[in-house]
Parts: sequence; structure tokens; C-alpha cells
Amino acid sequence: MALLDYFLRKKGKQVTTASKAKERLQIIVAHERNSRNKQPDYLPELTADILKVLRKYIKVSDESFSINLDKKDGDLNVLELNIELHDEHGTH
Repeated sequence: MALLDYFLRKKGKQVTTASKAKERLQIIVAHERNSRNKQPDYLPELTADILKVLRKYIKVSDESFSINLDKKDGDLNVLELNIELHDEHGTH
């Protein structure tokens, strides 16, 4: 019986080690995703400045404007602006 207990304990330790390694890997992956999706600190101020300039020339509501900064292919950043423009008569 002691021999059987020895193998069962060892197998249980391997499962524990594997589950700990899996948990650590999940933490690392979550951290990497978070750092990749993190927006720079200047983005809210940049958004406000762009809206201020746009509003000098056209009517733009907060709901019709969106800005996103995506990281593409390593060091390349892409700034995407979406502006819903309405004509002077209030139609789309």
C-alpha cells in the first residue's frame, strides 16, 4: 500500500505543479494583453483638442465622434478618427 501511496502522491504533486504553471501563464498572458490594449495617457487630452478644432468649423457632438489608437505590426501606431457629419438641414 505504501508503494501505491508513493505514486499517487507524486502524481498529485505533478498536477499541482502543472496547475500552478498554468495559472502563472494565464497571469502573464493577461498582463501582456492589458499592456497591449492600454491607451496612452495623452489620448483624452488629444481627443479634447481634436474636438475643439473640429468644432471651429463644423457641428460635432460627442456621440458622433470617436477616436481609437491601435498598435499594429510592432512599433506602428494607427490613430483612427470616426466623425459622423450632418448636413446643415439636420439630416444625415
